[in-house]
Amino acid sequence: MRLISFHFQGQERVGALTAKGVVDLTDVLPGHPSTMIDLLNGGAQMLALARQSIDRAGQFMPLSDIRLLAPIPRPGKFLGAGGNFQSHIDEVAHLGFTRPKHPIWFNKQITCVTGPYDPIYRPRDSVELDYEGEMGIVIGKRCRRVSEAQALDMVAGYVVCNDVSIRDWQLRAPTSTMGKSFDTHGPFGPCLVTPDEIADPGQLRIRTWVNGELRQDGSTAEMIFNCAQMISDVSHRCTLEVGDVLSVGSPAGVGGLRKPPQYLRAGDVVRVEVDGLGFIENTVEEEPR
Repeated sequence: MRLISFHFQGQERVGALTAKGVVDLTDVLPGHPSTMIDLLNGGAQMLALARQSIDRAGQFMPLSDIRLLAPIPRPGKFLGAGGNFQSHIDEVAHLGFTRPKHPIWFNKQITCVTGPYDPIYRPRDSVELDYEGEMGIVIGKRCRRVSEAQALDMVAGYVVCNDVSIRDWQLRAPTSTMGKSFDTHGPFGPCLVTPDEIADPGQLRIRTWVNGELRQDGSTAEMIFNCAQMISDVSHRCTLEVGDVLSVGSPAGVGGLRKPPQYLRAGDVVRVEVDGLGFIENTVEEEPR
């Protein structure tokens, strides 16, 4: 399934994206879930009912009639993995970065989350606005200290992410959090693709374009720590909850490491695509006053 969160007539709703259009699930599922977390909290039974509703749907809404939101508009946690792609490690080796021995995590504050096609703001605080095309994992079961063997059973689905970064703020402190958390700097979506549609999350091509120019072209096969290892690692430090998002890292090709650096400016269009998951596309705008 390709599950979505969307606004329609002033209301937040959940649905499914199909070849025929959007199926509104809020009205037809028990309890009328209006958020993705509500839907996922219903567990396997609710997801089975959602599949049945999609199969039996007689009415489809045009995508143009709704506004897509991030599949989880306000996740409890939004964590990013740093230095998790070998090609990215290679391109920063001259700065002293080496292959990590353990997963490196940073927070993206949840107020950075924005929709898959909403604008990205270039803030007044810096010109070093950069992109990082990534895949994201959405947690579907509350869990603690899961083994690597159990970890993928905790996954609700996968999304496309752009880990938008302000480079000088990122380097002000070892945690990176402030440089990763500006408002609108966490677009993801366009839908939550359930695991049954993804044969192997460790074999997905990731590409990023800026104004039609291909800047990143990598694969999750490059990951130093795979999805199961990352989920298990985080769950041994803190409880993972339904709707938490883990962004797995980015391949080589970020703007700040080009020669000369090519940071994003107002009017630039950034498109991130992951095989099997679709794409997100965001236009850069100056931060409004």
